[in-house]
Amino acid sequence: MRETPRSQGTAGDSMARPPQPRLGRALAHTTGASCSGSPLRSDGRPPQTPRGARQTDPHGRPGTTPPVPGRPAPFLGFRGLDPLGPLSGPAVVAALCAALFALITWQVVGHGPLRALDEHVDRALVGEGPAGLAEVLADLGNVQVALPVLAAAVGLALYRRRRVPAAAVVVAMALVPALVAPLKELTDRPGPLTPETGYFPSGHAATAMVAYTGAALLVGRRAMPVAVLLTVATGVGLVLRGYHWPLDVLGSWSLCGVLLAGAVLVSSGDRRRSRAGTPSRRTGPG
Repeated sequence: MRETPRSQGTAGDSMARPPQPRLGRALAHTTGASCSGSPLRSDGRPPQTPRGARQTDPHGRPGTTPPVPGRPAPFLGFRGLDPLGPLSGPAVVAALCAALFALITWQVVGHGPLRALDEHVDRALVGEGPAGLAEVLADLGNVQVALPVLAAAVGLALYRRRRVPAAAVVVAMALVPALVAPLKELTDRPGPLTPETGYFPSGHAATAMVAYTGAALLVGRRAMPVAVLLTVATGVGLVLRGYHWPLDVLGSWSLCGVLLAGAVLVSSGDRRRSRAGTPSRRTGPG
């Protein structure tokens, strides 16, 4: 009896049957094995992993996405509660300036050791340097010089639709005479070259600092070094010409630091509220 010969299939034969899986190999799962017959998982865990041991996504739902190496998982529950947020910097500056102003005022009124040192240093500085240059520097604190600079910066800020920062700086400037005049009467300190009183704190130093520094806050960070230079130059001119004691100038700077830090706080809070109210842009198709 003759056997019927079987047909020989080739790689290009469209009628060739696909290889059939063998039962023995289908059930041979070996964890982590890379040989033939061992199915591999994207997360490397065996199929017998219980549900309780599976990794979860950031929202607590069961999933298989492994954590990204090198990136800490988000601390859920306290998201957004940052004790050192963007508002902490101006608040710290305001607190430090307020403490420094209180210390200087206490020393001036109570005839403390800082006042004695202040008067000793002032007697060594009055009349030093070119008188004409010192007079020009002192004049930088005049209202006729400082306020036009601030007005130009406020106009630029309004043109850029930065109404809240502009209003905050204007309020800080308005508070200068409202605070300095009563403090002059309360402290009743005489001037370096005159027995007349009412020299602490310095109104010219305060006007210069708020006007020039406030203008720099509205214009941009690149203008800040110029504002600091003009503020310091005004204080130097006031001391060299004998118009104020050094502590008169330092007291004004610390007081104005509180005002300007408050203006920055108001502006930062308005910026945060604006960003919170602005809808996020969609990055994908609708």
